[in-house]
Amino acid sequence: MKLLKSDFNSIKTWMHRNARPLDLARWNYHFENGSGENVLTYLQAYQNQDGGFGHALEPDSWNPNSTPIQTTTAIEILEEIHFDDKQHLLIQQILNFLESGTDFEEGRWQNTVSSNNHYPHAPWWHTDSDSNSRREYNPTAILAGFILAFSDKGSDLFSEGFNLSQELSKSFLLQPQLDMHPLLCVQHMLAYIKKAEIQNHFEYYSLCKLLDQQITHLINRDADHWNDYGCRPTTFIKSPDNPAYKENKEIVDRELDYLLNTRNADGVWDITWKWSSFNKEFAISENWWKANVVIKNTLLLQAFGRFEA
Repeated sequence: MKLLKSDFNSIKTWMHRNARPLDLARWNYHFENGSGENVLTYLQAYQNQDGGFGHALEPDSWNPNSTPIQTTTAIEILEEIHFDDKQHLLIQQILNFLESGTDFEEGRWQNTVSSNNHYPHAPWWHTDSDSNSRREYNPTAILAGFILAFSDKGSDLFSEGFNLSQELSKSFLLQPQLDMHPLLCVQHMLAYIKKAEIQNHFEYYSLCKLLDQQITHLINRDADHWNDYGCRPTTFIKSPDNPAYKENKEIVDRELDYLLNTRNADGVWDITWKWSSFNKEFAISENWWKANVVIKNTLLLQAFGRFEA
């Protein structure tokens, strides 16, 4: 089963009608020969003077202030477009924000911040919704990994990122039974360790093996529950190159069929969660999220050869 050209065109039309300028630039980068510079231009609109990101870049939190989570969202977009210019002002400003220590407490960047509570947000971004596993890895593992890949190796900031990555790696080796979001953060951290070419300073291959085992364990294999919020096969396995794909090929292929069969009447995909309040704002965020889901799902179908020739 493959995505027909006519279906792709329906998705494309929806994006041009509904997506934020940033998300349309991301779409264009992947599917319409758009430039990475255009993505950067729109991404910078969400960056504050302190170098961090806010302003509902992560659509479930409308906090305009810089937060670690919103900054992590920006980093994930940079990763998505394979942007690696260490000297670019946007990168340097992110590093300045991380070095400032904003929302860094007890050796971890905070998953939720109190200023979230003053703006429309999903319940999981309310300050008192934090959990131990989220606080430990999310977003610190991603931010520490980013520091390893983009800061100067002789800097104090690099040393801080290195020490944090060592701590989290050792914690993961001792207790690998993580939930979906913390495990995604570990996956990102290991990718950044490889990008920085410092695998020999970590028990890297043991960490990767443990990651793959935990991915296989976490995947929800019941398609009847894929319409609920949870860990689908492609949450972690984004292409056939993923080491966990071989063991999970059958269930990944089944999910790709599921994606092709579950587009809504507009030709795109509904999201699988709701807020418990701020209904008017959620109606806007829901559309922003749909554009993000469109990009991720269409990239998946492309990566696994599910486009009609």
